[in-house]
Amino acid sequence: MQAVSPPTHLVTLPNGLTLAAEQRPGPGFAFDLRIPVGSAHDPQGLQGSAALLEEWLGKGAGERSARAFQDALDDLGVRRGGGVGAEATRFAVSGLNADLESALSLYADLVQRPHLPEDELEVLIDLARQDLEAVADSPSDQLSLEARRLAFPALDGTFSGYAHPASGTLEGLAASTAASVRAVFDRYGAAGSVLSVVSAHDVHEVERLVRQTFGDWLAGQAEAVPLHFRPGLTTHLPGDGAQAHLSLYWSGVAPTHADWLPWHLGLGVLSGGSASRIFVAVREERGLAYSASIGPQVLGGQGFISGYAGSTPGRAHETLDVMLAEFERLKRGVTEAEFLRARDALVASSVFGAESLRGRVVSLTRDLSLLGRVRQPSELRSQIEALTPAQVNEFLARWEPGEPNLVTLGLPQEVTA
Repeated sequence: MQAVSPPTHLVTLPNGLTLAAEQRPGPGFAFDLRIPVGSAHDPQGLQGSAALLEEWLGKGAGERSARAFQDALDDLGVRRGGGVGAEATRFAVSGLNADLESALSLYADLVQRPHLPEDELEVLIDLARQDLEAVADSPSDQLSLEARRLAFPALDGTFSGYAHPASGTLEGLAASTAASVRAVFDRYGAAGSVLSVVSAHDVHEVERLVRQTFGDWLAGQAEAVPLHFRPGLTTHLPGDGAQAHLSLYWSGVAPTHADWLPWHLGLGVLSGGSASRIFVAVREERGLAYSASIGPQVLGGQGFISGYAGSTPGRAHETLDVMLAEFERLKRGVTEAEFLRARDALVASSVFGAESLRGRVVSLTRDLSLLGRVRQPSELRSQIEALTPAQVNEFLARWEPGEPNLVTLGLPQEVTA
């Protein structure tokens, strides 16, 4: 018998902030604040601004200096996480229930009343520059960056778009100033932001606390950045001769589409563990690569498929051939045993993801930002368990993913997908 999920209390404040609150017995709380300003919103020529801002925010807020602010969080014993993604900046916090009000108050100061001291910014720019320079020593990071540039080209307009990493570019960092980064902070606001809270508090008490701490937050500027995918392109990068790396990108299925779950389950059959087709064909049967995977990715509200393999130059061509052959074979359908294995794994991930406080608040935020509504774990589980092999195979038979993008690094000669 499935456990009954607690109802989600949803409310949008007059300033545009959406609160999702659930009550769950236990000693702790977790909250997740998503602000719709990410690296894709970096101004043209100033790539890295959103990430610089996220670091700069911690250098004092409200009535507290940088040291006092960090000490206040440490005194509460809260765990912190989050970071800057392409589309949003997230702040994730968990701690003891008695400290929820204090934690909300601190983060309200952080995003509404930061000090942003100019003398700290140059240090942050230098640290970001070091991170980017380290990419040159990481073949997989080089491959990932080139794959993004190929798949999601920078657009003309106000924003830099999706082609660069969150840490920016060396040129963008060099051009950044206190004024230019503060201009990105001016986009921060309640409009389009989502705050998810799971705690032992009554949900109406949580709403009162959120209104008290975030109710006066200005609206800001919530604006989506267009995403355009260019399929069927190939790029080859030179390597050191010892390793070869492959990156593949296909168009996929959007989370809001009716085929999302059949697509997701089909990819689980293809590359979802040690019994998946890619693992068996590439590693177990042929020993072609030390790492090979194909999985779903969501960006700009769209679904994509990202593939990777790390091999040796002499075996990379065969690795690519096998991965492409398995991808094409998926359209011919899955067996009942494969279906059941992938379905059980999908159910398990949805169930266990909802068990932890931090996992649940992330799910709440993700659902609201992607779907505009909250799914209860029992609802998602029922949808997955209602799938049949016939439904999945019917989808796979008519699915047209199109030509992939291919980026290779360190191959002895050029190949095509």
